Amino acid sequence: MKIGDIAKQCGLRASAIRFYEEAGLLPEPPRASGRRVYGAAAVRRLAFIQFAREAGFTLAEVKVLVGARDSSRPLSARMRKLAEKKIEEVDQMVERAKLMKTMLVDALDCQCFDTVECGGRILARRKTR
Repeated sequence: MKIGDIAKQCGLRASAIRFYEEAGLLPEPPRASGRRVYGAAAVRRLAFIQFAREAGFTLAEVKVLVGARDSSRPLSARMRKLAEKKIEEVDQMVERAKLMKTMLVDALDCQCFDTVECGGRILARRKTR
């Protein structure tokens, strides 16, 4: 498959595929007449990369998952370790989002005239907690 074909099949831009190659996430494919020629394995690898990115893994973490640094450990072991860490990060983000929502709901009741008055009320509220 040509890069345009694989891009269309995966819902990516050709530039993203070239970026993944340069980043070491996707092996450089063989060339025919100077053009990249991809096989079915590249489509599956790109599906995995997209899954990992959508799950919130950074490019560096995806690189660990695809085994660029440590191919002696199976994917399942690398995935488990990074997923546990990522779940902790997501839990922290959820708690932060809940706090932000509470603060925004409180802000809907704001009757302050200016930031000085509002800041004073915030400080008073903190003292009572």
